[in-house]
Amino acid sequence: MLISATTLKGYSLEGLDGEMGKVREFYFDDRFWTVRYLVADTGNWLTGRQVLISPHALVGVMGDREQIAVNLTKKQIEESPSLDSDKPVSRQYEEDYYGYHGWPTYWAGTELWGNYPGIMRDRDLWNSAVDGKWAWDPHLRSTFEVTDYDVKATDGEIGHVQDFIVDDETWEIAHVVVSTRYWLPGKRFLISPKSIEGVNWGESNISVNLTRDEIRHSPEYSEGAMLMRAQEAPTDAQAMAAWRNEGDPN
Repeated sequence: MLISATTLKGYSLEGLDGEMGKVREFYFDDRFWTVRYLVADTGNWLTGRQVLISPHALVGVMGDREQIAVNLTKKQIEESPSLDSDKPVSRQYEEDYYGYHGWPTYWAGTELWGNYPGIMRDRDLWNSAVDGKWAWDPHLRSTFEVTDYDVKATDGEIGHVQDFIVDDETWEIAHVVVSTRYWLPGKRFLISPKSIEGVNWGESNISVNLTRDEIRHSPEYSEGAMLMRAQEAPTDAQAMAAWRNEGDPN
């Protein structure tokens, strides 16, 4: 299912032993344009640190309930490696974090999730051969930070980043929503990350290998249609109970 990052903001995080917070934003990399962490707002719980949750632990998005099922307990999150709220996500932190949870790393291997094109739920397959010869150092950025970045076509500026459309199975960013501001007032278009040539973090802009005319003929974004899809996502009380019972509370 495709759903916008803005829609997901504020969704409650339903862990194995109850609600653990709400969605605040996401960290994604600029190579595969894939969400690597959900950033949780835990209120007064675990203050002073960033609470990051890998998509490995995100069981499913329940649009009608505005919830995301998380296959972790509060204790597991509380005892996971700590990251100060004002610190960036370092490779050392990621190695400690993934090691703590026992998940396969996403930065070793040539696929979207390391050795796999999507989230691998089968622990028995995690020990399959990993291509250690190909590893990369991801540049993680938050959706909050990149929102409002200027977007430049090959023949001039076209507007700014307004939102991100995420596939909640692979957690890949399927589209970037671009608002065309004064060029085409009131218009919003969907741009594929494959069209993005680069991100200039210093100047807060991204460049795309499309002309203004090509963008003008890109699919227009309809927030109402996207919200309807999220609300129509299948949910089931028995399925909720099943993932809770199957979770590892240790």
